[in-house]
Amino acid sequence: MTSQMDDTGVGEVSFGEAIAELEEIVKVLESGNLELEESIEKYERGVALLRACQAKLADAQQRVTMLVGQIESQDDAD
Repeated sequence: MTSQMDDTGVGEVSFGEAIAELEEIVKVLESGNLELEESIEKYERGVALLRACQAKLADAQQRVTMLVGQIESQDDAD
């Protein structure tokens, strides 16, 4: 897990790393062992990671849609 607790660097995190970090954040938050300020920081980091994951998924979906369209275009041409 990174030590950064802000949005900086979230875009460079791979999808798998972001999911793993989100899982860790959820465990820590569910434990109830954090002070309020630490909990808020973890939550903010989780939201940033979630947004990054959603963006990566949207990009992947767009790429797959484009590839399927290319395949269908090739099939129509044949």
